[in-house]
Amino acid sequence: MTDRRFIPRRATRRLAESIADTPVTLIHGPRQCGKTTLAQTAGAPLGYTYYTFDDPDARAAAQSDPVGFVSDCPDRAILDEVQLVPDIFRMLKLSVDRHRKPGRFILTGSTNMLLVPNLADALTGRMEVVRLHPFSQQEIEQNDSVCFLDRLFAGNFQTRRVDRFAEELADRIVAGGYPAALALPPGPRRSSWFRNYAGSLVQKDVLELSRIRSLEVLPKLLSAATNLSGQLLNTSKLASQLQMNRNTIRDYLTLLERQFLIDLLPPWFNNRMRRLVKTPKIHVGDTGLAAALLRAGADSLRQNRALLGQLLESFVFQELKRQASSSHEPFDFYHFRDRDGLEVDLIIERGAFELAGIEIKAAATVFGSDFKGLRKIRAAHRDRFKFGAVLYDGEICGSFGDGMYAVPIRMLWEAI
Repeated sequence: MTDRRFIPRRATRRLAESIADTPVTLIHGPRQCGKTTLAQTAGAPLGYTYYTFDDPDARAAAQSDPVGFVSDCPDRAILDEVQLVPDIFRMLKLSVDRHRKPGRFILTGSTNMLLVPNLADALTGRMEVVRLHPFSQQEIEQNDSVCFLDRLFAGNFQTRRVDRFAEELADRIVAGGYPAALALPPGPRRSSWFRNYAGSLVQKDVLELSRIRSLEVLPKLLSAATNLSGQLLNTSKLASQLQMNRNTIRDYLTLLERQFLIDLLPPWFNNRMRRLVKTPKIHVGDTGLAAALLRAGADSLRQNRALLGQLLESFVFQELKRQASSSHEPFDFYHFRDRDGLEVDLIIERGAFELAGIEIKAAATVFGSDFKGLRKIRAAHRDRFKFGAVLYDGEICGSFGDGMYAVPIRMLWEAI
């Protein structure tokens, strides 16, 4: 693998484009994913002044006098962890409207502002959002020429043989993509970092930004949700397990989603197909974090094939989301399941008219029956469906006919 101390981010291009023509750019993503580094790396050569609201003095100044704080900011400023001072959004709007020019402010936020009412709305038409994730495998390997999603929609696969990941696949899953964790040696030190990270985030940031005052509920919910990663969300089961009502569970899951700790993958459905399951799937935001919370190392995953398959699905989903976030193409992700038991792990929409599907297997062999769900969707949407792939830990990339391919998992980020 590449030396992880010097990994360029694919979001750099998106950030530079936004600075050039948009007054405010918000870089948002989980804590410790590299937002501050990205903002400072892009902003320093352009003369940006840096402020962080993690600094209690800067936060107190902005909270007590947001008008004065924004007025005193230089023409180009980076405001780090801006979610800690929500009142500043209205002042930024006024400042931009008085002196509208590109690149006024770079904001970073560890809360998904798009899920927080009234915050992002204050800067509608004045702000572009750049989503930053933990490192993708594509970034770790620095394969900038690879775009698996473009390859999938073009059906750009040729019959070839590649090496299996085999044992290395579990290593990658438990490593995850957080820069600070990857800088530590695999094993107890890295797992300890993940658990401390989750505990600090839940007990500090979530409680600080919400009205919850119970320290024990959210860590338990996060652990329970991690056990469901890659599966249908069952709020009744979670409510029973945690002895809480379902509405409270939903509210707390939204808080975890705002902090980028989990993703709820919506079901895909339309009026051409019947008897569909309309329940979202839950995916943990990073499989390194999931493995640490489950206390499952790479050896454990290799011995527990069911858990390996479960986390592999989340691993592939997160990799594709991370790649999509740096693309100018609009990609939306869903899952498919019907009441007859047919399912597809990922349905991907590109724009308004194109569909592709991905089924994910930890096995080293693909059978024709693995394409049943993909073929059902293709049959109902021949005008939209482009190609389908079963991603697996095998050696052969090959066609199964009618736009269906078996694709080794390593081709997600390797130019082969």
